[in-house]
Amino acid sequence: MKLTKTDFIHYLNCPESLWLLKNRPEEYPQGEFSLFIKKLIKDGYEVEKYAQHLFPQAIQLNELGTPRETLRALMNGSISFFQAAFQTKAGAFARIDVMERLANNSWHLYEIKSSNEVSTKKKHNHTLDACFQKYVLQENGLEVSKVSIIHLNRDYIKDNTINVNDLLVIADITEKVNDEYSGVVNQINAAITLINKSGMDTSTCSCLRKTRSNHCDSFNYFNQELPKYPIHQIKRISEKKVNTLIDNGTHSILGVSKNFELNLGQQLQVKSYQQDKPILNYTVIVKHLDSLTFPLHFFDYETFASAVPKLDGTSPHAQIPFQVSIHTLQIDGTLSHFEYLADKLEMPNQMVSEMQEFTGLKGTFVSWHASFEISRNRSMMEWMPEHNPYLVYINSHMFDLEKIFIADYIDYRFKGSSSIKKVLPVLVPKFSYAALEVQDGTMAMDIWGRMVLDESFNDDIDQTKNNLLEYCKLDTLAMVEIYHFLKQSID
Repeated sequence: MKLTKTDFIHYLNCPESLWLLKNRPEEYPQGEFSLFIKKLIKDGYEVEKYAQHLFPQAIQLNELGTPRETLRALMNGSISFFQAAFQTKAGAFARIDVMERLANNSWHLYEIKSSNEVSTKKKHNHTLDACFQKYVLQENGLEVSKVSIIHLNRDYIKDNTINVNDLLVIADITEKVNDEYSGVVNQINAAITLINKSGMDTSTCSCLRKTRSNHCDSFNYFNQELPKYPIHQIKRISEKKVNTLIDNGTHSILGVSKNFELNLGQQLQVKSYQQDKPILNYTVIVKHLDSLTFPLHFFDYETFASAVPKLDGTSPHAQIPFQVSIHTLQIDGTLSHFEYLADKLEMPNQMVSEMQEFTGLKGTFVSWHASFEISRNRSMMEWMPEHNPYLVYINSHMFDLEKIFIADYIDYRFKGSSSIKKVLPVLVPKFSYAALEVQDGTMAMDIWGRMVLDESFNDDIDQTKNNLLEYCKLDTLAMVEIYHFLKQSID
């Protein structure tokens, strides 16, 4: 069975999950990790087109070419190649972004990445990626003496045409690869052995002993015996404490001892479950809500980002607002709504102008996870300084509604999260995201980006716009409803 680099990344995150994907693909649940990998691949293609300009003499091989075709091409004496394919006898397969023949007949291996740096993150470690590629080459008798990562320059600002030499950075990671190489080879061999097993225990997976943010897409498939509220839902619990609890036979929040060391917020979450009721700090909540000045503008941006900047003045992965929803609540209870959805990728001048016309420079702007909106406003101040008075007003009159649910309103039914998508169905169950076509910001970005930039987009444009508007509208209406719920709870 073939093991690709993407498979190997999957293996490093959860071996059992990879086995399921390779051996029972019809049962494998697609989730966040799958979407993460798909986005990396999509962004990688975009950066790759520009990186190829760094090697003007390189031979472009067929993106779907076979290892046999690659070996034939290498025999013609050319110096560098794009998309060379190789496979080991055991089944490890690699398609090399760029390989360059050096004077001593060894090879310089380049991996092209869409990130702004050489990543060492658990979910995607570029050094381990490169080790995999080096292994496959060397198993085919090609000596790799140098390894580099080509990544985006975070400080690059687009000005008219793209300057490839300024856009991209070439980072030499040869020493890091050499340090990790022998260990990675062992892991590759273990991964190949695993995926070729005819069967395995599917009652649990390695992620059982990891924190929730590191769980694989198939966690629920493998760990069906876990209680509804497992210890993994304790907010920001460390992996060490997860393992201590499991070793003590504790899998449910209900079973966590009062003497077990947790921070105050975690203790309150456990107490909420054990008492089967939320725990509120009424004094602080009242203070927060009383500090707000009417009218209250509940607002939310949706943004588009591309690995390679498409608008002048922007940098790689810059988040450009293309949509906003605002629900404005007056002191007499009157509620009005404003929404804006761009028809093309452009600086959001018109959007901000219409926002200001709707809200004026008065009242409090309420968002959920306000650091996102604040950062977007700061970026727009740089891009469109003519709107600075309004954007500065918003940021200096901002209240983060999520803050209440981080420390002062604790309910175990939020499952250790302060996300609006976890809070809303508990407090206001008549509202739900479940029926919406657009489920989250990542999906909104993807759909809108394809609608305005992809010439082959053939979905119904009007329906697509309506789906985007309904999603963003619910985000701000949800804040209004949660605000009303809080006011009723403390009155």
